[in-house]
Amino acid sequence: MATFVLIHGGGGSAWDFHLLEAELTGRGHDVVAVNLPIEDEKAGFDEHVDTVTKAIGDRGDLVVLGHSYGGFTAPLVAERHSARLLVMLTAMIPKPGETPGDWWGNTGFEDAKDLSDEEKFYNGVPADLVVDAGSHGRNQVSAEWGQPWPLEKWPDVPTKALIAREDRFFTPEFQRRVVQDRLGFAPDEIKGSHSVPLSHPKALADRLESYLTSDPGA
Repeated sequence: MATFVLIHGGGGSAWDFHLLEAELTGRGHDVVAVNLPIEDEKAGFDEHVDTVTKAIGDRGDLVVLGHSYGGFTAPLVAERHSARLLVMLTAMIPKPGETPGDWWGNTGFEDAKDLSDEEKFYNGVPADLVVDAGSHGRNQVSAEWGQPWPLEKWPDVPTKALIAREDRFFTPEFQRRVVQDRLGFAPDEIKGSHSVPLSHPKALADRLESYLTSDPGA
C-alpha cells in the first residue's frame, strides 16, 4: 500500500481532500494532507515544502498529488523525497524559473469572467459541500507568488497529468495544450469539475489506484 501526499490548491486546505482521504484510507493506504502556510506573508516555496516534509515524517513509497495551484509545490516535494509517482491534478504546471504570478500570462490563461466562483470551481459538487467549502477557504498571501520556481528541470519522478472533463476554470482544451507543451505528453482525463476530489472522490481514488498497478512512466 502507498502513502498519498495530497497538496491543496490556492486558498485551499487539507479539507479539500477529506472525501478522497476517506476513500484511500478505506482501501488500506496512508494519506498525508496538510494545510500549507499560505496565510503567512513570509512563507515561500521552502516553507511550503518543509511543512509537507514534516508531515510526511519517515513514511516512504510516496505518491505526491498536486491539485491546481498545488502544482507548483508538488514537484518540489516529489523530488526531495524521491517519490514513487507524481500526479498533477487539474494543476498549474510550472517551468524552471517561472513565478506563479507569471504563469497565467505565460500559458495564455483566460478566465471565464461570466461565471461565478461556484460555477467555475464547484460544478457537480453536492450543494452541502459547496457551502462547507466556503468555511474552509483561506486567504492566500504567502510569498511564493513572486518567487521563481527553483527546479532547473522537471524532477526525475514518473509523472501523470490528470484533468477533469467538466472543469470550467482550467478548461480541458487549455489543460491539454499546457500539459503537452510543458510535459511533452497528453494528459489523462476523468469525469468531474475543477474540484474533482469533492465532485468525484471515488472515481479519483480508483484512478490513483490504477496508477499503482500500471507503469507510472508510461
